[in-house]
Amino acid sequence: MPQTHFPSATPTPPAIAHYENFPVASLLCPPHLRGPIAALYHFARTADDLADEGEASPSERLHALSRYRTALAQAAAGHPPGAEPEHWPAVFGPLQAAIEQHSLPTHLLHDLLDAFVQDVQRTADGTRYRDEAELRDYCRRSANPVGRLLLHLYGVQTAQAQAWSDEICSALQLINFWQDLSIDIPRQRYYLPLDPCAAHGYSSAQMVAQEVTPGAITLVASLAYSARASMEKGMPLVHLLPGRAGWELRLVVQGGLRILDKIQALGYRTMLKRPALRWWDYGVMLWRAVWM
Repeated sequence: MPQTHFPSATPTPPAIAHYENFPVASLLCPPHLRGPIAALYHFARTADDLADEGEASPSERLHALSRYRTALAQAAAGHPPGAEPEHWPAVFGPLQAAIEQHSLPTHLLHDLLDAFVQDVQRTADGTRYRDEAELRDYCRRSANPVGRLLLHLYGVQTAQAQAWSDEICSALQLINFWQDLSIDIPRQRYYLPLDPCAAHGYSSAQMVAQEVTPGAITLVASLAYSARASMEKGMPLVHLLPGRAGWELRLVVQGGLRILDKIQALGYRTMLKRPALRWWDYGVMLWRAVWM
């Protein structure tokens, strides 16, 4: 399912299982923004649970997400959520307050729901992405809205800042894909695009079997390189965000880059093993963050 990654210290911190990179309870998160950021996180995590957890069928998941979207529209219109569990009052009460207090652009929240719906449908159908451009269009809805929402809260809303944020968020989403191939493929989540697979001679049958061929290695290497380039393109944003937010973003960027280092150290064989950060990596990330 969609994995938003901006901002937190790493693409996959162990404390948060689903929507990993909201800065929930982070010491670097500006204190006055912890409430609205937590509200956004719980909105996304609950949607993730509806789309991905339990034994529901795809049609049941889509129906639940449709009801969730209706609840979002009602919250955006200023209607308090009902007290019943199916109205998700613990989600939409705080979210409504954040929308009203900070004039949040709610179309970005709808974009996130679009991404969840797309993932449910594609997983059910076994549909593949054609190329990296199509995959990045998915990132536009699954990852980039989080960065833009946080920029809105931080009061940084220039077109250039949003473009840099999109590069970072898309990069982090793509890094998560290439990190998690050994997990996603058995669950019939196929993010390796068809055209690059064909260009590297990596067939669908080989992918499903998680075969590590020379073509698979060069394929993942090329995709990882593209994600790194995107991350580096967005890096100037760290100098625009004030105070704690800027330092948090530095660690986000370095966390993503460190995962790419781990992917490279595995010889790009992430079809077989998921690379993870160790305690010593955080020191490396902090040192690199200081010198950005």
